[in-house]
Amino acid sequence: MLDKFNSLRERALELKDVSAPELLRLDKPGDEHRFDEIISVGDVFVSEEITDQLKELLKSRNATVTLSANDYDRLIEQHLGGMSKERYGVWAYYPWSKRLVHILDEEEFIEVRTSRNQYKITNTERETLAQKKIGVIGLSVGQSVSVTLAMERGCGELRLADFDMLELTNYNRIRTGLHNLGVKKVVAVAREIAEIDPYLRVICYPDGITEENIDKFISEGGKLDILIDECDGLDIKVLCRQKAKAAQIPVVMEASDRGTVDVERFDLQPDRPILHGSIDHLDVSRIKHLKTNEEKVPYLLPIAGAETISTRAKASMLEIGQSITTWPQLASAVALGGGITADVCRRILLDQYHESGRYFIDIEELIADKKPAEKPHVPEFMAGISDDEIAALIKQAAVSSMPGQVKLSNEDATSLVAAAITAPTGGNSQPWKWKCVDGVMYLFENREYDTHLVDFNSTGSYIGFGAATENLVLQAHKQGLEVKIDKLPLGDESYLIAVFRFFKNAHDGVEAHSVDDLSEVIFQRKANRLLRPRQPIEGARLQKIVDAARTVPGANLQFLTSDNDLEDISDIIAKADRIRIMHEGGHIDFLAEIIWTEEENQKFRKGIDIETLDLTPSERAGFSIARNWDVINYLNKWGGGAGLERMSRKSAMTASAIGFITMPEFGRSNFFDGGRAVERAWLAATKENIAFQPLSISTFLFNRLNYEGTQAFPKKMAEELAELRKKFQRLFSIDKKPGEILLFRVFLTDEQPKLSLRVPVEKVLSFG
Repeated sequence: MLDKFNSLRERALELKDVSAPELLRLDKPGDEHRFDEIISVGDVFVSEEITDQLKELLKSRNATVTLSANDYDRLIEQHLGGMSKERYGVWAYYPWSKRLVHILDEEEFIEVRTSRNQYKITNTERETLAQKKIGVIGLSVGQSVSVTLAMERGCGELRLADFDMLELTNYNRIRTGLHNLGVKKVVAVAREIAEIDPYLRVICYPDGITEENIDKFISEGGKLDILIDECDGLDIKVLCRQKAKAAQIPVVMEASDRGTVDVERFDLQPDRPILHGSIDHLDVSRIKHLKTNEEKVPYLLPIAGAETISTRAKASMLEIGQSITTWPQLASAVALGGGITADVCRRILLDQYHESGRYFIDIEELIADKKPAEKPHVPEFMAGISDDEIAALIKQAAVSSMPGQVKLSNEDATSLVAAAITAPTGGNSQPWKWKCVDGVMYLFENREYDTHLVDFNSTGSYIGFGAATENLVLQAHKQGLEVKIDKLPLGDESYLIAVFRFFKNAHDGVEAHSVDDLSEVIFQRKANRLLRPRQPIEGARLQKIVDAARTVPGANLQFLTSDNDLEDISDIIAKADRIRIMHEGGHIDFLAEIIWTEEENQKFRKGIDIETLDLTPSERAGFSIARNWDVINYLNKWGGGAGLERMSRKSAMTASAIGFITMPEFGRSNFFDGGRAVERAWLAATKENIAFQPLSISTFLFNRLNYEGTQAFPKKMAEELAELRKKFQRLFSIDKKPGEILLFRVFLTDEQPKLSLRVPVEKVLSFG
């Protein structure tokens, strides 16, 4: 039994690359001998339907007459001219399936097989197409294209190129039998075409297209009339277009997403840029040397059309390497693409279509449920606090002069606020306005955007107010001024955050001079989001940061430095950042926070410039794709989104240490003071040449979870956050609910990041 099995298996392997049938005409002695040899084996499947084919031939030639059975018998006998039916026509033998099929000879076969094309394709057009040669590179989508072309007889010769073998994962979109598993795609497609039309010329390139064989593919046996690109390789996509352009051959590509079809008429426009100029800004000579996805992304996205691919495809892109291994395709899209591409090629070859461009036949848009207009998923910005509101609050505060108080000059006021507004704020939102009246400085909350998720109870904003206050005090001390602060003089629900009075000499209640040395680095402090290999920081240097933070009464700072702790906190940070983007309100906050272009950066001078993030090309692409809420909605439905954790996880895992600043209680006043501790810690790190980056989305989400409850989040998110919260509490030994101010990373690098811009002082400071 085993010997018989092995013999059969060896026979199958011998035929594995056979893709052309044997065509036998029994009036030729050699063919007749081969026919006898085949049938003598005894296990051949014979299909003998020549009579019906002759009837179809005669019916098509007598379209005006209704033929009876006797008429058919008479006409067939006349047509055969004395030859027996068995010897008439051709016997096609398919060795891979051991099928022997009796068919009409070529001219009559084509006449009958294409008779129902008339008049979609006239006989004259059919003859024109029969002289054309089409090359197809890539046989996933290309399989559907090739078979459709063959069925229509949209050309006389097909050149098929693909190096890949059929795998089970191909069977969601490639129509072929399981017996073809392990067979090269090019062989399987050539066989399918041969089983439809054995007279169509098919030339196989089982090694795919290479620099060595592409000229042969394009020109040997006559130049191609159309090149169809359905390959995955970026280098071949570019190379085949360069060659087609040089030979003035049109290129057609179907993307099996949104029915996207690309047409490049190099035959009519030999000077047009390849791929519509989408990669003209890139060095195409590097493409064949690209190895990783990171290197390929800048080329891939313009080719694919990152802005025009379907929403579901965008969401799927974010899952590649996470829950899926490669770009998804569906049989329905591939079948549609095969039909569209065959149609386009036919009209090009018949001189009925002459344009170049990218086209979309998006079935989901053309045939869809009617939906009411949806509210755009975009941030809504407000006007901020008005001059009249500021004046009313100043009047309400009724600040009186104190003995020894000095009237701040406009020049001093400007320099103090210039220092204050370099302070960090959540998302670089800079939510403030300043007013100097009679030498007294007032700080107001200027809320131009009301966050939907992150800045719970404005606590994030109050960290920024505290940090700005710290800078102002340090700068005042540097200028020889003493400062007395009235914090939240009208209560913590008022937009008046603080009142500052100034003195030349010591006075009751003025600020201590405990960290005045930090004033020298106010204008050097910056967020550094670069990703560099982890290096340990000496404990004594970290302690200087801790000591600076703890000079604020009630403030505490602790660092995580062990590998295990850093891995655990990295997981929390990454998952919280992903939850933030996948939460509807958090997503709107994300859109409000990120600045995508230099034009926006210069215009608003707020937010986080994407250029300050140390993103790889694929991460930047992911960020851009994640702007679309419909994309995120898909990820929520699929339980995906792990790819959104990648950048945050890397940021945390490259940290030398992760720091966490707390205050004794939760509340705006504590967060204001906590902001001062943040700035002292950050300035101390700057003075030590230690890079510093906030990573505090998790603590902001925990604040909302702790004080607003699970109703702030969808059930699954709330449950995940609660579990993350437990891990967080264990890491930092939290047994109550303190004011959790800021989580951040510190690391070592001599590289200086791009600075986030600030609104100019003259835009935020006024005098009265």
